[in-house]
Amino acid sequence: MAKQAEKKSYNFKKASLIFWGITLAPIFIIALFLVIAAFSDLPTFEELENPKSNQATEVISTDGEILGKYYTENRVNVNYDVLAPSLTWALVGTEDERFFTHAGVDLQALGRVAYGVLTFNTSQGGGSTITQQLAKMLFSDRPQSKFERVRQKFQEWIIAVKLEKQYTKQEIIALYLNKFDFINNAVGIKSASKIYFNTTPDSLAVHESALLVGMAKNPSLYNPLRREELSTERRNTVFAQMLRNGYISQEEKDSLVQLPLGLDVQKDSHINGPAPYFREVLRQEITDLLNEKNPATDDFIVKKANGEAYNIYRDGLKIYTTIDSRLQRFAEFAVQEHLSKNLQDEFYKDLEGRKRWNEERIPYDWRISDATAQDLLDRGVRQTDRYRNELKRFNCETCNKSKSEIEKFKEDSIPVIFTTPVKMSIFSYQGDIDTVMTPLDSLKYYKAFLRAGMVSLDPKSGKVRAWVGGIDYKHFKFDHVKLGKNQVGSTFKPFVYATAIREGLSPCLKVPNVLTCFDIPNQPRYCPKNSDGEYVGEVTLKEALAKSMNNITAWIMKRYGPEAITKLARDMGISSFLDPVPSLCLGVADINLLEITAANAVFANRGVYIKPTVIDRIEDKNGNVIYQNIPEIKEALDERTSYIMLNMLKGVVDHGSGSRLRRNLPYGNIEFPIAGKTGTTQSNSDGWFIGITPELVTGVWVGGEDRSIRFRSTRYGQGANMALPIFGYYIKKAANDPGIGMSKQDFKWELPNSDLPSMDCDDMNSSVKFEDENFGI
Repeated sequence: MAKQAEKKSYNFKKASLIFWGITLAPIFIIALFLVIAAFSDLPTFEELENPKSNQATEVISTDGEILGKYYTENRVNVNYDVLAPSLTWALVGTEDERFFTHAGVDLQALGRVAYGVLTFNTSQGGGSTITQQLAKMLFSDRPQSKFERVRQKFQEWIIAVKLEKQYTKQEIIALYLNKFDFINNAVGIKSASKIYFNTTPDSLAVHESALLVGMAKNPSLYNPLRREELSTERRNTVFAQMLRNGYISQEEKDSLVQLPLGLDVQKDSHINGPAPYFREVLRQEITDLLNEKNPATDDFIVKKANGEAYNIYRDGLKIYTTIDSRLQRFAEFAVQEHLSKNLQDEFYKDLEGRKRWNEERIPYDWRISDATAQDLLDRGVRQTDRYRNELKRFNCETCNKSKSEIEKFKEDSIPVIFTTPVKMSIFSYQGDIDTVMTPLDSLKYYKAFLRAGMVSLDPKSGKVRAWVGGIDYKHFKFDHVKLGKNQVGSTFKPFVYATAIREGLSPCLKVPNVLTCFDIPNQPRYCPKNSDGEYVGEVTLKEALAKSMNNITAWIMKRYGPEAITKLARDMGISSFLDPVPSLCLGVADINLLEITAANAVFANRGVYIKPTVIDRIEDKNGNVIYQNIPEIKEALDERTSYIMLNMLKGVVDHGSGSRLRRNLPYGNIEFPIAGKTGTTQSNSDGWFIGITPELVTGVWVGGEDRSIRFRSTRYGQGANMALPIFGYYIKKAANDPGIGMSKQDFKWELPNSDLPSMDCDDMNSSVKFEDENFGI
């Protein structure tokens, strides 16, 4: 009996040990992992206060519209108070029912999960709270082993508790929704609201919030752009959870499940959206600004508190630009309207009958040789992305190709690649076309499209209000506002005439309408001619500028010399190379559109030059101003000369080469005061127009990718036909929009009347005849 009692006692002790071992082992293991997790790399107090989160930099117009973003992750954080209440209902009801009562870890949910594991019932749901999920997104690396996965789970518990102490429940919800990647380039709730529903987080409807929250379980599986049926089922599950937790009624749920997904997809990329050319130029300008250092200290001029440089792609900056989104839309419309509905068709008609076009679909002018045409095509091939990518693929880092091998590849393989048909999507004004053609044929196809640039600025502040760098950024990425330089033609003539007016000549001075010639050493005599070839009688300076007469412009150049005119152009903001030769008076210099427009703006700003600017200020993600633009201003011209020049340039529009603005064109007559200047370069390679009003000075350029791509006839190739209508479409829309606030008034500022000559040149008594027996020689 004793032995039996002893055996029972032993078995009882053994059973007790096993029981307590089984009972306490999980607690011991949990405690062990908690200790291990506690001594692992956990975020510091500072890291909890400022969790790392790549945030997109926003580009914002002067009227508050987001033009675009720069990012590695398309995320812009928002505060809880701008979240629709339905987001909170859906998130809490679906992901964490006891969110507002637990302290970061939901013990009840963990017990439910443990019971499910023991009973092999995986339908019990997950045990991670919203705070734990946030901890995982913010501070946990991807685990590499089972042990690390277990350790990470305990780390999430600890971090979740710390987060609950650091943030309010509302702040945790905002952090979660800001951090979550909703895929399709929609990182964070603000991007997701825009990309999926074209709205903002505060305007999300209940069914929209439910769809986005439903994606939190598995965004790839419940991708509404690819799996509509699954996404709908998941959204309806969220409705059921919202009903279960009392956030919506049964009637509301029954109505909501009947709704379609209601997607209004807005793809977000640098190519899409307004002002893409501007944003690309701005990107480089901002990058240079943020990387600029003080030469004396080698410190960044614009820097963070720790001395580091800001990163345009990760630091969530807000760049407040000078662009007005309304004027930008009008400018983009104007370029598209004129080229797509008028000018491009005119150019195609002009190409018909040309041998090169009919036989080879090459749009080059007949006056260039076959060898020159081939050189231009070869250069075009070398400038393509396809050429660069093929060369890079052949000459890879590990390939160790010799120079001779690379040259042989260029000579033998590149021609084959460019003459082999491939599938591609090509541009048309009616939309992209999927087709099969050789890369060389696509190059020729694109060569036939006329290109354009347009910029509009406020002459009183130098702030750029609209910027259109081309006809379609996706297919034609080169910017024709700042990067492109072209001969400016007669848009340079105002500087020539301003020199004469400043030196005391009257705008009503009558001069003989004869040729003016220049004797140039070792060169033929240079005698600029007018397009009409007529040289009869006398003409006033005002009329000569209005009609863009080359011979009278040459006379002024001969009288005052290239150096004086070059100096004035420099004072008025032209920084491009200017060769002080007689032909400069006709605009042979290559100048970008932004320069020539800003220089002409001096006339509307009382002779004051303000360097064009595109940035008002830059703020960090917390709203602190880290950069404030200070305009560069200088006196370039006296007020008297500016006033007279405006009057003369109004003559260009009222009865000169720009008078088409006053005639019955598709956009209607423009009756309010406008000054302006047309420009047409040799052989009709470039068409220009500069339009000036008191509030806006606008420059337009139109031409081919190469100078030999041009109209045969000046009737179509002149600036009044190529560029001026774009200005007309634009300024008409701007003037009719009350939000823009154009006054439609004349240029007026006070000047002593005695200081002004008479500018009514129809009054013969006010016209002064110039007498010089050597005039024109």
